[in-house]
Amino acid sequence: MILDLAKKRKTVRKFKREKPPIEKLFKCLAVAREAPSGMNAQPWRFVVVESREKRSQIREICEVAEKSFHLSVRGELGSWLKEKGFSWEKPFLEEAPYLILVFARKDAPFSKESTWLAIGYLLLALEEEGLGTVTYTPPNPGDVVRAIEAPSNHRLEVILPVGYPADEREKYERKPLEEIVSFESLKE
Repeated sequence: MILDLAKKRKTVRKFKREKPPIEKLFKCLAVAREAPSGMNAQPWRFVVVESREKRSQIREICEVAEKSFHLSVRGELGSWLKEKGFSWEKPFLEEAPYLILVFARKDAPFSKESTWLAIGYLLLALEEEGLGTVTYTPPNPGDVVRAIEAPSNHRLEVILPVGYPADEREKYERKPLEEIVSFESLKE
């Protein structure tokens, strides 16, 4: 049941060394392909990065901007990051056996919204296959785009490091339905 998958799915930042068969990724990407999109444009594009060299390069690119971001962040977000133990270091970008870079074609109608629907489908498909990921949005997507020589009419939406989970963290608690659902109007 899809609710069981959704309840089980959690963010994973640590991965086992064992590499999943590429067929599992293709099965999940086939699920993502079925997502709805504005005008059926299907504006998403998926780049699978498997080589250690390219994963390492992407990690280095992202960590440069992450370090700068973490040095400048303050307030509630800064406190939350510190409390949860997050830093500018992103080893999961290199340690995961695969990275899936998800792009949206900029000129398509509702490209961002449509692509994120496909990402949602992909997240649940990965869970069903026993694979883990984190939706990592780099602070410097343009640098990553240039590194993989993506066309300028595509926007990087997210990087999904994918592999067998080795992350012992619990899933963050979800708000109760009564807190997030209302009828006829939105009330605080």
